Amino acid sequence: MLSNSDLIELTEFRRALHRRPELSGAEGETARTIAAALRALSATRVLTGIGGHGVAAVFDSGAPGPTVLFRAELDALPIAETSGAAWASAIPGNGHLCGHDGHMAMLLGLGRLISRRPPKTGRIVLLFQPAEEIGSGARAVINDPAFTAIAPDYAFAIHNLPGLPLSHVGLRAGLMNCASVGLAIHLTGKTAHAATPETGISPGPALARLIAALPDLGPGGALDDTFRLLTVTHAQLGEATFGVAPGAAMLHVTLRSAQDATLADLEAQTRAMAAQEAAHGGLMLRIETCEPFAATINDAQAVMLARSALDQLQVPHSEDGVPMHASEDFGLFGHGAKSAMLCLGAGQTHPALHNPDYDFPDDLIAIGPKIFAQIARDILG
Repeated sequence: MLSNSDLIELTEFRRALHRRPELSGAEGETARTIAAALRALSATRVLTGIGGHGVAAVFDSGAPGPTVLFRAELDALPIAETSGAAWASAIPGNGHLCGHDGHMAMLLGLGRLISRRPPKTGRIVLLFQPAEEIGSGARAVINDPAFTAIAPDYAFAIHNLPGLPLSHVGLRAGLMNCASVGLAIHLTGKTAHAATPETGISPGPALARLIAALPDLGPGGALDDTFRLLTVTHAQLGEATFGVAPGAAMLHVTLRSAQDATLADLEAQTRAMAAQEAAHGGLMLRIETCEPFAATINDAQAVMLARSALDQLQVPHSEDGVPMHASEDFGLFGHGAKSAMLCLGAGQTHPALHNPDYDFPDDLIAIGPKIFAQIARDILG
């Protein structure tokens, strides 16, 4: 178990990370801090620069056995913090408002436990993943040649979840987090003087029709295998002026579904509707793909192992609060390993993730490493 001094040090470490949040793809200082902490734990190897700023510590028993990976995230969000905590962000406009600082502290707590009781067989990998918030980090890590040497047989992650009772775990086999992607739709016509709009080509009518019609492609509803949701998140027509008839428009939409294949179908329909409107209005069309997330699908055997660990630790768990509409950049690890995402309750009245007043509850720093360590012991001895 972690000692009181461990928990005090890990809490201070978490709060230090919280003061210095770094955005996706720019986690250099955070990565260096994590790598230094891992080297102090006498890991077999510490790998840096994986998929960008990713860091991994390998604890190798030297005996044959599976590789078990536990993941945390490095990045913060471009949201100004209003928590009022003494350790609040010192970086204007940036904040650890999803709890990745706490996830890192929990994984370092696991590292302390492993360094004292190394695995008897196989390997344990502690992965600190970059760029989770924008959906590109997992793919970059997996595609990095360095990842081949540490590719896991099992992969586990914990995400804190406000709304669930503190330390209660939400867990299920199957869907845990939706697949999603953002599309930036650019419509270009011809600008004209506001006094003679007929001499231009306005994207306004096409924009209006897309705003009205696109949500019908993904109406939401029950979160089952047929779930599809399309959300209009931003629209812009021309400039904020009175003398110009606009010649350009932009529309941002987020697509979400319970399955990767369903998301691909929804994206194809969205692109086709945009192309039809552009052609009808004599407009040029350009579509950018942004922040793609694969669905996180929990493997039944990995879930069974996690539930067994929770039962041994007498940690309450259920399927409450899951699956989630929100996406998580963990799903791709399940394409090559038996994986499970666990949601750890942050409190029923705790501020929601991505809210300006959110802060990770330090009480979770003790329970997360215990859950991970029990899973590792059950698999590797």
